[in-house]
Amino acid sequence: MKAGSARDDTLLNGIGVSEGYGVGRAVLLEDICLDYSGVKYISAEKEKARLEKAIEAFAAKAEKEAKELRKSAGEKAAEIPEGHLTILNDPLVRLQLEAAIDGKAVAEAAVDYVCSELYNRLAKVDDEIISQRADDIKDIKESLIGILLGVKGADIASAPKGSILIAREFTPSVICRINSKNVRAIIAETGADTSHAAILARTMGIPAAFSVLNARQIINNGDKLIVDGFTGKVITEPGEAEIIEYEKKQNAFLKEQQGMKAFFNMPAANESGADIRVCGNIGNAAQAQSVIQNGGEGVGLFRTEFLFMNKKREPSEEEQLEAYSSVAKAMNGREVIIRTLDIGGDKTVDYLKTEKENNPLLGLRAIRYCLKNSPIYKKQLRAILRAAYFGNVKLLLPLITTPEEVRFSKRLINECAAELDGKGIAYRIPPLGIMIETPSAALISDLLATEADFFSIGTNDLTGYIMAADRGNSAVCPLSDVFQPAVLRAIETTVKNAKRAKIPVAVCGEAAADERLIPKLVEWGVDSLSVSPSLILRTKQAVFGCK
Repeated sequence: MKAGSARDDTLLNGIGVSEGYGVGRAVLLEDICLDYSGVKYISAEKEKARLEKAIEAFAAKAEKEAKELRKSAGEKAAEIPEGHLTILNDPLVRLQLEAAIDGKAVAEAAVDYVCSELYNRLAKVDDEIISQRADDIKDIKESLIGILLGVKGADIASAPKGSILIAREFTPSVICRINSKNVRAIIAETGADTSHAAILARTMGIPAAFSVLNARQIINNGDKLIVDGFTGKVITEPGEAEIIEYEKKQNAFLKEQQGMKAFFNMPAANESGADIRVCGNIGNAAQAQSVIQNGGEGVGLFRTEFLFMNKKREPSEEEQLEAYSSVAKAMNGREVIIRTLDIGGDKTVDYLKTEKENNPLLGLRAIRYCLKNSPIYKKQLRAILRAAYFGNVKLLLPLITTPEEVRFSKRLINECAAELDGKGIAYRIPPLGIMIETPSAALISDLLATEADFFSIGTNDLTGYIMAADRGNSAVCPLSDVFQPAVLRAIETTVKNAKRAKIPVAVCGEAAADERLIPKLVEWGVDSLSVSPSLILRTKQAVFGCK
């Protein structure tokens, strides 16, 4: 701990991006110096030759990393360094690099200029997938300039056993060099859970906390540390009792992970042989990889409102198509259920200028907002119809309370199909599902079953509305419980009505992962459960244990 620090400074908070607990000693990674101001331009031919040699070295390194990742972490992880090669081999990028050199730039400056221009263009786009590509460009730039300068970064592969690496940021190329047998965890001062670095850390099983501000100013080399990859918490100078506690937690976590690996490629089934599909819930396109990496059998709920909430403007039809179709392609034939825009209530979007309501949870939210704002709704519907052309996409309507809401949505879907036909754009009308998350929907689920191709029960809202209790209010928290008899009866009734109508029924709220509730859901005949990606294997295991 730094001189003068108080005990209060020993608990740092970031975001957990890769599950697990790491107990070890700090190894601080310094930023490498990429100052090329002393490099002199001799001729275009020589600079191009230097650049070509550096690109060859970069390619050899990327190919080696991809090969090693393919063996240790799987095909999807290997695609990250391979993607770097694809970007660098783009003819337009190569032409821009050569043009910069012809304009009297040294190879380092050419790489800096071209990559920075591309990064700045991509970084301005409010989209998770495109922002990942911007990070890849930054990684390529730094790696290539480092090769040109002959600058070598820290020898990460030789980090001693029990190390916890701390850096300003971790790029995919740095993560690839980590020896996961020696490194207990990583800490970064920047970064998000959807970055390629975070995805690689999860794939390699390295606990990680990102966005831990000023970590390198607070932590010294050799400090004892505990990293909680679930919460992003970092404890410096832990006592012996804390160390023992977290080592036990990590051992239990690893044992649990090992036990659940047996369920990775298996479809979940109970002892009587009834198959229950276990899928993952996602909030953006990048999280589809987490579903695959955790053995998910599809995306059971794509919450599209986050595409709108994480932007300063409404996403265009093309931007939405990119997000939805990328998930459909990534899932490679597995089911992808896309829920239409569910804003209002506790999810506000400033630029849509929704009117303030005294009771927004009972107001103009979800399907009600969409039907009142058909231009926004139809833009999303067209994007989903177009994305359905690329995979096994299904469409899900939130907060349904009447059959008329479903019928009106069907009319708009048909209008969208006609518009796409008129433009000669490929699409497919996907199966249409209904969220059962209001008392009204549960009570008339027999009627709604005649309008829908499938049901998805949203236990979070269903519980809140049935019990008239806000789960965020500690005074009434005990009422907001899925095990309340009224809630259980609503779920059972909905499942029975779906079965009578011979349509599939899923559960996609938090209760879908509740090991106490899963036996009841299996007994009633639920066809699939959709949970957070990190809970997929645990949920499969619980299904297998049902009688």
